[in-house]
Amino acid sequence: MKRDILPLAAMEKLLKKCGASRVSEDAKEAMREVLQQMAEGVGNKAVTYAQHSGRKTVKSSDVKLASK
Repeated sequence: MKRDILPLAAMEKLLKKCGASRVSEDAKEAMREVLQQMAEGVGNKAVTYAQHSGRKTVKSSDVKLASK
């Protein structure tokens, strides 16, 4: 069973900030799934960059580089 990290309320706030007047439960769940997948990909790359630099600590520069 996959554990969700991002709260659905945050997905609704994000979509409303983008201009949605109403947001369905399915849309919130889909947004959460997409963002978690993207974040995991960026996180994995950031960890790889930190390890390649001989560090255990992931820095903001690793995350920014991984997101490009």
